[in-house]
Amino acid sequence: MIFNNSINNGMNQIAQPERRFGPITIGRLAPDFIALSTQGYIRLSDYRGKWVILNSHPQAFGAVSTTEIIGAAQDYPQLSANNIEIIGLTTDNISAILAWINDIYQNTGISIPFPIISDTDLSLSELYGMISPDRAFGSTVRSTFIIDPSGNVRAILTLPISTGINREEFYRILESILINENYNLHTPANWKPGDPVIVPNPVSYEEMVSRAENSESLGYYCPLWYLCYTNLDMENAGAIVPPQVNNNVAPS
Repeated sequence: MIFNNSINNGMNQIAQPERRFGPITIGRLAPDFIALSTQGYIRLSDYRGKWVILNSHPQAFGAVSTTEIIGAAQDYPQLSANNIEIIGLTTDNISAILAWINDIYQNTGISIPFPIISDTDLSLSELYGMISPDRAFGSTVRSTFIIDPSGNVRAILTLPISTGINREEFYRILESILINENYNLHTPANWKPGDPVIVPNPVSYEEMVSRAENSESLGYYCPLWYLCYTNLDMENAGAIVPPQVNNNVAPS
């Protein structure tokens, strides 16, 4: 639920949803919202200063969604320790979502430590482009938005309903974003955490010449003047190494 001019009116008051349409793109400020979740009402802007992973799941009790949410719960302690929070979302009512996460706990022993939004009026799903406003059925695609501490969208992953997110690929993308944020380095095609990274292109002739003449002392390997690799000590760089990926949802 997106509240229109209702933040200062108290969360217990009835607010009208504000429906706005337009693409959410990388680099754009993520639209703020207040929404009902499994942990009460939450506001996106309250997460400023933290990285946020906003995950949409087509429905509660969905088999694929269940593997996704269990994986996120298993990873949450390590993510939270690195200033990264998770918010889930489905279009089901809050009772259905609560029943879903309780069923997961009762059968696997895994509790869901992060909030899951109940977007029954589809306002958030439409606002974030997870569902078309003219669709006949209120089912979202599988979307993940990575939002930085300033509230800007840094990555968007969108998958069909039949395909669950690849946690290893998600971590690869997140790690790449954090490397760029913290060290101004880029990652090449097929990069994996621990592989050499790319130094941004030189921005002046002097820098180009200096890089060519001093590549060894700089720790660069440059097969081309505009393509230089360097190594980054991922452990000392504070890398987020994902736990062993395990999609087994049998009782623990």
